[in-house]
Amino acid sequence: MLLKTNQNKEFKKYIKWFWTLIFGGILSIILIFLLASLNVFGKLPTFEELENPENNLASEVISIDGKTLGKFFHENRTPIQYQDLPQHLIDALIATEDERFYNHSGIDARGTLRAVVMLGKGGGASTITQQLAKNLFTKKASGNIVTRVFQKIKEWVIAIRLETQYTKQEILVMYFNKYDFNYNAVGIRSAARIYFGKEPIDLELHESAMLVGMLKNSSLYNPIRRSEMVMSRRNQVFIQMYRNDFINKQERDSLKQLPLNLNINKEDTAEGIATYFREYVRDYMKTWIKENPKQDGSEYNLYRDGLKIYVTIDSRMQRYAEEATQEHISNLQRIFFKEHKKNKIAPFYDVTQSEIDYTMEQSMKRSDRWYRMKQNGNSEDEIKASFKVKTPMRVFSWKGDIDTIMTPYDSIRYYKHFLQSGLIAIEPQTGHVKAWVGGTNYKHFQYDHVKLGKRQVGSTFKPFVYASAINQLHMSPCDKLPNTPFTIPKEKYGMPEDWTPKNSNNEYGGEYTLKQALANSLNVVSARLIDKVSPITVARLAKSAGIETEIEPNPSIALGALDLSLFELAGAYATFANKGLRVEQMMILRIEDKNGLVLQEFTPKTREVMDEESAYLILNLLEGVTLYGSGVRLRGGSGGYPDNMVTGYPYKFTNPIAGKTGTTQNQSDGWFMGMVPNLATGVWVGCEDRAAHFYGISRGQGATMALPIWALFYKKCYEDSTINLSKEAFERPTNLSENLDCNQPEGANEDDELGVKKVNTKIEF
Repeated sequence: MLLKTNQNKEFKKYIKWFWTLIFGGILSIILIFLLASLNVFGKLPTFEELENPENNLASEVISIDGKTLGKFFHENRTPIQYQDLPQHLIDALIATEDERFYNHSGIDARGTLRAVVMLGKGGGASTITQQLAKNLFTKKASGNIVTRVFQKIKEWVIAIRLETQYTKQEILVMYFNKYDFNYNAVGIRSAARIYFGKEPIDLELHESAMLVGMLKNSSLYNPIRRSEMVMSRRNQVFIQMYRNDFINKQERDSLKQLPLNLNINKEDTAEGIATYFREYVRDYMKTWIKENPKQDGSEYNLYRDGLKIYVTIDSRMQRYAEEATQEHISNLQRIFFKEHKKNKIAPFYDVTQSEIDYTMEQSMKRSDRWYRMKQNGNSEDEIKASFKVKTPMRVFSWKGDIDTIMTPYDSIRYYKHFLQSGLIAIEPQTGHVKAWVGGTNYKHFQYDHVKLGKRQVGSTFKPFVYASAINQLHMSPCDKLPNTPFTIPKEKYGMPEDWTPKNSNNEYGGEYTLKQALANSLNVVSARLIDKVSPITVARLAKSAGIETEIEPNPSIALGALDLSLFELAGAYATFANKGLRVEQMMILRIEDKNGLVLQEFTPKTREVMDEESAYLILNLLEGVTLYGSGVRLRGGSGGYPDNMVTGYPYKFTNPIAGKTGTTQNQSDGWFMGMVPNLATGVWVGCEDRAAHFYGISRGQGATMALPIWALFYKKCYEDSTINLSKEAFERPTNLSENLDCNQPEGANEDDELGVKKVNTKIEF
């Protein structure tokens, strides 16, 4: 009996200790959570921080047709709403990461107990909410086990707080928006765009499963580097979805057979479309941010405040403009290299060795290498010597970047061979810039030839001389002037000597209508006209039409002896197409904050430059260029590209087009300005240095270098039925007083600068 009593006492003792341990453990856990909530183990986020978790939100540049052209970011995160997530993406996440997501309040007790009992071998215990807490506030897990335990406790507390302050849908959205999928793909929207080239709502189930599979470890499950491992992980997601009844067995088995089907679209400043334009926007926003502070006086941050910058660029037209530029320049570049193959001073012509040495030295001094070595205290001789040391490098080619070994000096000389280009397309009625191509490859050639570059414009300036004569003297396209030598005495405009321009072909005789003279680009007629109206009148009209560069009012501007940017020249041409009304180029429509609040809307400035009739007469003159001047190549016919690249002139436009080619001295610059009623586009082509160029006029003229880009661009736009590019005639003013039927003779197909007949002939290369 005594033994039994002692046994009972012993049992009660064990029971007491058991419950003491149980309740003690529970109280300890409660105490730990209480201490954690009191910031004993480190500061927890405040209520305000939980309401507004710190995020770096990328600012977006959004086209007029609603496409994201690019972003500015430290982290490429663009937030997305719950309704923009496909259901199968949500199902895949829950099935894989947190099966009881809708049944717990931040901590999954069953999952935690299983993880403790099985020492983590039965799967992790972290819920989606805990993972979000870690991503938001822990950032990086500690390698120290004790520290990590305290981090975990804090994550539990934060997870519970998140569950009390946010709905389940909001937690899912925050989780998808926060995760880093690599390659600047922060958040599900960036990931969908970068890996599959689409918005999240457009993802297919197998694509969603791949992205969910990456959530385990995006560095390990990298689809670009480890496709087989990623496919295996994706298939595990299908298994989890089947286990949780989101898909059936047949769907699971068929989905597992699908390839990844990646469509990589990396998003950074050197990738994607409209790279040069985006750099213009970046530069503009620097000034805008300084002039437009937040309500609290602080400045917006372009890289983390999630601004939305809506622009006038049409993504379809931008893509076609870039394709046209690359298609033509890559072909033309091959001919350029071929021509210079036996040129001992390639890519230059008509310069001395001392001039080449000076050009190369100036280029070295503008390089990053020179700047870095100068900052490090190297002498000039040491820096120059470094340019002659062979170095491994990657250089640009139209067939892809090439890994090679060459001296930095030789690489500079190599890059001087490359033809550069610029294109800008403007809607005359609104001033909206629809396409902007600042160069051939932003990664390797970052100088913008639309806004920053200024080159001699040649004959493309002549329409402003003719416009001044029509606007001021009321001349008609059918009025005739003699094609004879003409001298302006030096005293008249304070020149150092008399000015007697020559026609480029040195041929004279007869009388030409203004329409014929502009199509033939007769220099003596341009000289007579500028003398009639005065250079200052021409300069004023050009300035009023949109030329911002200060123009020296001397007679030589009649032949285009001045440097202008493509941006201002194309904008001035657009004035002719808009009935004489100048609408200032407009690139940005509005700027919004991350919540969609409009911070500023933009409207273009307008002014009348000339009356509608005068503008129409200029268009009529410019139509003559495309009917029987150098622009006739737009109409088809024989001739063709170098080395049989294309048979004949392939464009065969039949609609009214007003245009003007331009070629400068030594073929250093080739221009084409062309317009239809609702789009004015300018194109320039040339090398970085004016001494680098084609040898002959046949290859180096604007009709060969620049016009094909315009033609290819418009051809692509016309083939896209979603783009409303006009084919109609320019609107004729009511009660037009001038007679435009000049009985123009057939076959007067004259080349721009030469005045040499090119009727149905083939250009030989």
